[in-house]
Amino acid sequence: MKGIVAAIVIAVALGAPAVTVPRLTVARVQYQGDDWYANPSSLPNLIRAIRTRTTLAVEPNEVRLTLRDERLWDHPFLHLTGHGDIRLREDEVERLRTYLLRGGFLHIDDNYGLDPAVRRELARVFPDRALVDVPLTHPIYRIVYPFPQGIPKIHEHDNEPARGFGIFIGDRLAVFYSHESDLGNGWEDIGTYPADPPEAHEAALRMGVNLFVYAVTSAVGR
Repeated sequence: MKGIVAAIVIAVALGAPAVTVPRLTVARVQYQGDDWYANPSSLPNLIRAIRTRTTLAVEPNEVRLTLRDERLWDHPFLHLTGHGDIRLREDEVERLRTYLLRGGFLHIDDNYGLDPAVRRELARVFPDRALVDVPLTHPIYRIVYPFPQGIPKIHEHDNEPARGFGIFIGDRLAVFYSHESDLGNGWEDIGTYPADPPEAHEAALRMGVNLFVYAVTSAVGR
């Protein structure tokens, strides 16, 4: 695993020919609650950015699955978003915990209104692990693109600063929760939100590339 990780990082940094690694995916999590399908053009644009800006062999289409899906273990990067409630069944809580302990990565993007449900459900998944601010020195803010000030503010809701929260398993960041940033809005087609400038779209894509590259190069035991 360490050799593969090193090869991927070098290839990404130097633009070298793609190394031989398993094909990779971005998977959207379907859940009980509100609009898990929000920001429909976001993941296609993120995937396109990963495919054109790195040498990672990423599948061109997003995957959609529930936490009960038998394919869950095959996908290194899960993305969950929405505006309201999330309700995980007990078996989904257990499967998500196992997935993350095995080396999986979950990105949660608050599309505004999701925060209470996110905190409640993550506390069920990991009652013994705190959701904490990811330090600005963490590799997720510099693995491909530098973000010395942390996660960028993409879409304004209520004048609160953007924050990147996380859950760590040992030294590995297993859950990244983008709060008051709205990366998904930034990943959508330019013009979807006329008030958001093109540079916000670019910043969001760059942060998304960082998230994915970190996820697939930090996984252990997979």
